[in-house]
Parts: sequence; C-alpha cells; structure tokens
Amino acid sequence: MKILVTGAGGFLGLNICKVLVKKYEVINFSRNHHSELDELGITTRKGSLRDKDSIKSALNGIDAVFHIAAIAGVWGKEEDYVQTNEVGTIELVNACKEIGIKYFIYTSSPSVVFEKDDIILGDETLPYPKTFLNHYGRTKANAEKYVLDSVANDFLAVSLRPHLIWGPNDPHILPRLVQKAKAGKLKQVGNGENLVDIIFVENAALAHVQAFENLITNPSISGNSYFIGQERPVNLWDFINQLLVSAGEELVETTVSFKTAYRVGWFLEKVFSILGITKPEPPMTRFVACQLAKSHYFSHAKAERDFGYKAVVSIEEGLVKTFEQRNKSLELRKL
Repeated sequence: MKILVTGAGGFLGLNICKVLVKKYEVINFSRNHHSELDELGITTRKGSLRDKDSIKSALNGIDAVFHIAAIAGVWGKEEDYVQTNEVGTIELVNACKEIGIKYFIYTSSPSVVFEKDDIILGDETLPYPKTFLNHYGRTKANAEKYVLDSVANDFLAVSLRPHLIWGPNDPHILPRLVQKAKAGKLKQVGNGENLVDIIFVENAALAHVQAFENLITNPSISGNSYFIGQERPVNLWDFINQLLVSAGEELVETTVSFKTAYRVGWFLEKVFSILGITKPEPPMTRFVACQLAKSHYFSHAKAERDFGYKAVVSIEEGLVKTFEQRNKSLELRKL
C-alpha cells in the first residue's frame, strides 16, 4: 500500500512516517526535500497545496493520504491560512475522490472547538464556535468539517485532534518558551491552576496510524473526529516550569491577570491589524491569553473505544526522552 503524507518533514509528520515506513511505502508531498525523510527511504513528490495540478500529480498510484500539513500559529495573513488550511484541504479531498483514493487521515486541532471559556473533559459532541479568536482555529474547523462531510462508501476519513504536541526536537513549544524566558518576557497568565491536555509526539504519531489501520478494518468509524492526549491533563504552569528547568532556565515567577492579558491582546491585535503588521506576531493576543489562563482538556474515551488509543509513552517517560536527547546534543557541541 502506498501512502502519501503531506507535511512529512514536520515535527508530527516525521514521527508518523517513522511508524508508517515499517509497514508501507511512504511518499512525501511538499515543496522541498528533507534529509531526514531521505534517510528513511521516503521519496518526495514536490508540489504545493495551492497548486491543483501538483496535487493530482502527487496522488498518482496512491492508496491512502495522511494530511498533516498546515499553517499553524496565532497570527498572520488571513489569506495564507485560508488558502493552505482550508482551500488546500478542499482541493486535496476533491482530488482524492476524483482519483478514487479511499482512505484519508486528517490532522486537526482542539482549536476547532475553542472559543474563550474553560473546556473541562470536553468530548467530540462539542460544537464548532460561532466565532474564533484567530485564523488558524477557524480555517482548521472549516477544513475538518469539509473532510468529514465528504465521507462516502468510497471515501473513508477520520479527523484527529492532538493537543500541544511535544517531544525530542520539538521546534515549536520548547524553543518559544526558552526564547521568551531568556528575554524576560514570559509571565504566568491567570491563577496558575488551569489544567490542559498535552501529547508526546510518539503517542500522537501512533494514534494516527492506529486510526488509519482501524479505518480499513472498521469503516464505520469514518466521518468521526477524535481528541487524543496523554494519560492525564497537566497543570499548565507546572508543566511549563518543568520544561524550562529541564532546559536550564529559571522558573516563571512573574504573573499577570487573565483580564489584563486579554485586554492587552485585544489592543495589540487592533494596532497590528490597523498597521497591517503580520510578522512578527503581537507579544500577546486574546487567543494566547485564553490558552495560557484557561483549562482545556478532553476525554479520549472515543479514540480508545474506536481504535484502541492509549498513551504508550507516559508524561514522565516523555520528559526523559526529550531532555536525554537534548543533553546529548549539548555535550556534542561542547566537544
């Protein structure tokens, strides 16, 4: 079976490919080659989600698609988010259906159901919000809805919603935290008691492959979305401090109230919008204030029931794996 993976060179995509390549022929679809994929024996079909012709060409001879690629982040040009996350997904789904590709695994995000308030043990019955605090959440929700609304007997699809993916070589969460901590710009938002879901990257990768293989043997799960995370939620600020200390940084001790952070975020968004600034992102946004101060964690019972998902790497084991590799890299640099 030949599987095409969009975003295979990314953090999650690479880890998914490491699992898939043990059983299947895996092909990367992206604008660039990635040496890590070459080492795994994964070939690349160059193209873009903004180019219909390259999408159709890449799908030649493919049996299943893992669609992981997306523009993430909390700020940027609306058109970029729309064209890649939303329109690109629509074009990919339409091309799969036209060509006759039956299996489609979509990587979504809990951001598709997040508005402003706490989410306590939320499940997949949560509706999409009427309003979103950023382009990412809105475009991912629209894309997910299109994927799931497109299912048919000859097009089986599921959507996975991993939350705060972390692990060895994480290019997102840890580097951003360390950068802000070094600059003295990291402050605890809120009372520090909020609980959130996280997921170690190997667990997220395994969940995607489990969902795919169960989709083949149990087509009745097609059309469903699934929250996936660790064995338990964590106190966000305890976890952030644990990451920082493990990375050799100081604990976060300065605090700011949620109301203040939210108002500052609202003001900065207005200023950046009026001035047309898309890069860099504002130091604070409403979405970031909510994410840092509110609880947002979910039930994973549906994923466990439908395709047997459970975190195989615990939080404690994940921390050891993450910083063992980091410390080895630091030792090599010293040498």
